[in-house]
Order: sequence, then C-alpha cells, then structure tokens
Amino acid sequence: MLVDKSHLTYCTNIHSGETWTEHFAALKTSFPEIKNQVSPDKQMGIGLRLSHIASLELSKAENLREFQQWLNEHSAYVFTMNGFPYGGFHDTRVKDQVHAPDWTTHERVDYTIRLFNILKELLPNGVDGGISTSPLSYRHWFGKSSDELLNVRQIATLNILKVVEQLILIKHEKLQVLHLDIEPEPDGILETGIEFIEWFENELLPAGISMITEKFGFTFSEAEVILKNHVRLCYDVCHFAIGYEPHKEIIHQLELRGIKIGKIQISAAIKAQLTSDIKQRELLFAAFSGFNEQTYLHQVVARRSDGAYIRYRDLPEALVDINNLEVEEWRAHFHVPIFVEQFDVLYSTQNDIFEVLKIQNSKQLTTHLEVETYTWEVLPENLKIPLQDSIVRELKWVNENFFQKDYL
Repeated sequence: MLVDKSHLTYCTNIHSGETWTEHFAALKTSFPEIKNQVSPDKQMGIGLRLSHIASLELSKAENLREFQQWLNEHSAYVFTMNGFPYGGFHDTRVKDQVHAPDWTTHERVDYTIRLFNILKELLPNGVDGGISTSPLSYRHWFGKSSDELLNVRQIATLNILKVVEQLILIKHEKLQVLHLDIEPEPDGILETGIEFIEWFENELLPAGISMITEKFGFTFSEAEVILKNHVRLCYDVCHFAIGYEPHKEIIHQLELRGIKIGKIQISAAIKAQLTSDIKQRELLFAAFSGFNEQTYLHQVVARRSDGAYIRYRDLPEALVDINNLEVEEWRAHFHVPIFVEQFDVLYSTQNDIFEVLKIQNSKQLTTHLEVETYTWEVLPENLKIPLQDSIVRELKWVNENFFQKDYL
C-alpha cells in the first residue's frame, strides 16, 4: 500500500514452496484477504520472492501473462523482489547455504538478471524497482588470508557489474530505473554499513566507472551517477541492530557520499541484557534455547563491558558461552514479529525500527518499505498466530505507528 509516498508491503519469503506453482498458490490463498484488511480501496504492492526454480518457470511467457492478469484483477503490483535466497528456504536446512551460489558464480549472475527481466515486465509505470541480494558471500567459507578474501571480493564485484550493465540497457530500452540492493548481514563478506560503504567507494566505484565509461561512452561523473542509481543498500533493520550499528551515523555517511538506500526491510531481532547473576543467565539460556532451531543461521553478537564485540556464527556457539561474565548484552539473528516488544525475559530490537523509520519519515530515504518476518514456521509455538493475521498485524502496526491512519 502507498503510505506517505512510499510503497509498504511484506516479503513473500514468509510463504513456503519453491516452485512457481507453489509460490502462486500461496499468493492466491493469502494476498486477497491481506489486501482486503489493509488496503481494500487502493492498489497494494507485493514484495515477491522467487526461488531459482520459480524464476525459470515465471520467465515463461504464458506464466508471466497469467500472473500479470491476476495482479490486475486484484489491484496488485510488484515493485521489489527478494533475490537473496536462491534455493530452498523452507522445510530444509538452510543455514549458511542461503548465500549459495554466491556472487563469485555465474549462477548468481544469471539468476539475478532473470529476476530483473521479470521485474521489468511487472513494474508499474513511474515506479523504480529493486531486488535485494546477498552481501557478496559468506565470509567463513574462506580462509583468513587477506589475499583470498580480496580475490573473492574482486570476482564478486565484477559479477555485480555484469548485472549493472543489463540494468543500464533496460533503462535505455524501457526508461525504468532498476537497482540491485546489497543486504549486509552478520558473517556476510559485507557485514556492516561501514563495510558496505568502504566496498562501494573503494572497489565498486573504480571498477564500475571504468566499465561504464568504456562500454557506454559516459563521462566519469555520469558513470558515477549511473552506478549509484543502479546499486544501492538494502537496509535490513534487524541486521543493523544485531551489530549495534548507529543508524543516524550510518545514514549520514551514506548521504555524504550520495549512496542510496534501495529498500528498508522492517524487521526485528531478539536481545537481552546479561548481568553477573548466574540465575538470570540460566533463565536467559532457557529463553534463547527456545529460538535454537535448525533451519536458519542465528548469529549472535555479544557486547562486552569494555565495548568490544564477540561474534558467534550460530546460536549454539553462543549458548555454550552464556556464563561469560565479560559480556553484558546479546543480540541474536532471529526475525521476530515486529509488533512484539518483549518475549518473557527477552526483548526485541523494535526500538531500532522506531529510530530508522523516524529518519525515513523526515528524509524519505527510499520509497521501498518491506516487512520481512520470514520465520513464522520456526517460531516458538507460544508466538505463533495464523500467518495471514500476523502479516496483517505487522503491516497495520507499521502504518499506525509511522504513517497515515486513514487507509482503512
């Protein structure tokens, strides 16, 4: 739905299924009722997630026409897509394989270009379109050698520029601005806002400006503007909160450099303050253990009393270290319903959503807003409510807390 000149939706990665038939069936079942409750009289956008298999199937002309017709019939449109998970994302052990194939591979390039070719056919006139994606790769797949990581970054950057080349051609052909939105997350090669900015300035810009000027004949300054239009940051609030990142400062640094935010993913992690009381830590151990499931990675970033951080690759590693008295706070990568602030002895990073969306309200950092709570199937049982009800409640919570209240 359109709120304060921004498109607000939810990401369909919350639905299980990996074929287009399964994706489409989930949309047909859920979307009309969701729209009826949150945007009955106006068009509503969809944040579409397509697996590799589903993208191949939807690329077929007959399937694309059928989907376009369905969108028209239901006053719906697609403006953003989630191109991060390539393969299975539900009912299977995902963990670090959410990054595979990574940006060093032609499979990731081909998949992403295919998604953009679908998006350009679905995108309404006058609306920019974005696709969020992996932060190059998963850092723990590689050794600690700086040369090895530099080589991975270079290959990944050149592959991203292959996508940019296609986006420039689409802009010339259809006058559409499409952008690839890089999504930092814990243990990604680009893990933080600062790492993204440094990569953008020191690696992407030099290589991209060279490519664009040579292939298209633009000037250096024109090439920089083009690159900043087509590659942007996906600001996943959950991921930035896990790293204790200072939102105002990160956003300020982006603005200073003219680097754009393509999409804000409205999401929340879980956190807790740790004291020296061992009994309190036992309660926290039990509470965090309730979120220790085997589908997704649940990285933990612990803040020590001296301000340093300990990064655990997954929740079990952190749980073993629960009695580390140097640690005063945990933040864990588990997307929890954004409308819940407290889970017994645990809390959510909901305050980070308030901070980021207040900045969004004052500056309109982007026109793409997407609620992304994809963990419904693996939430502890006491937190589960019917899926459609959860999506509706999240969208209403965002709208009522930050935007217009007259959409009903």
